[in-house]
Amino acid sequence: MTKARDFLGPYRLTRLIRLGSTCQVWEAIRDDGNRYALKVLRPEQIGNKEEIGFLRHEYEIASTLNHKNIIKLVEYRIESDIPFLVLELFSEMNLKQALRRGPEPIAFKMQSIVEQSVEAMYYFHSKGYVHCDIKPDNLLLSRDWVVKLIDFTIAKKVKTGFSRFFGGGSKVEGTRSYMSPEQIRGQSLDGRSDIYSLGCMIYELLVGKPPFTGTSPNELLSKHLSAQIPSVLVYNDNVSGEFNNFLKRLMAKKPEDRPDSMWDVLKNIRATPIFKKPPRIPDINIFDDFVGGGRIESPT
Repeated sequence: MTKARDFLGPYRLTRLIRLGSTCQVWEAIRDDGNRYALKVLRPEQIGNKEEIGFLRHEYEIASTLNHKNIIKLVEYRIESDIPFLVLELFSEMNLKQALRRGPEPIAFKMQSIVEQSVEAMYYFHSKGYVHCDIKPDNLLLSRDWVVKLIDFTIAKKVKTGFSRFFGGGSKVEGTRSYMSPEQIRGQSLDGRSDIYSLGCMIYELLVGKPPFTGTSPNELLSKHLSAQIPSVLVYNDNVSGEFNNFLKRLMAKKPEDRPDSMWDVLKNIRATPIFKKPPRIPDINIFDDFVGGGRIESPT
């Protein structure tokens, strides 16, 4: 599937937006003239029951969601034995790409970016799910600074009541730079796991790199489990002390030491200034030289 005029049912593929390890994301035009994004299994993955299951799972969750800061999924289809998702066509840039010149060019919109991200997660949690893969790569950013949460591939229904005590733990899935300690241990997860990942993501948005790095996967995971929570002030002294303390709460090793819910996080975000001094509007527009299409997703 490399030609611009390939069709999948009523959708004509016009441009490759992103190439991942298992899926391709295409811009497509439906026969009614409307444009969409198609998340399509790569040719070598067609017939892979696990990957097909991930697509179905993502659709089953996301098709029930309706929030301004969450990507809208339109349908799940199979055409010519190729399964794919149809999504609203939104910005190609994610927050990871927005950081390619460091945190300074987006700092003046940081309050809005963080608040929109948390609003999306609060809504998602209110539906009974935990995302399990909160990271800058999974939040899209438009030219008018609208943020949308994407990728519900490994999202899980939160266990409640007696079900919390039966059926074992969770399969260990996620992105190592943002995984909560309980996620790494394969324990049952609730919204506080996403809160930890959110803390790691906000840290990166303020500093330009995740809070923990390692020379090997095991070293990185070990730091999430036991390393001291880093202070963002070491790298960005314009962050307020109050927000630095709040960020440390988000990344607390024990779930009970974090805010109880994403609603509590949202209230604190709205009430706590991120910066001591308002960042200036930069001369650089992060979209000015952005060229989308065919970008390779990180495997971690």
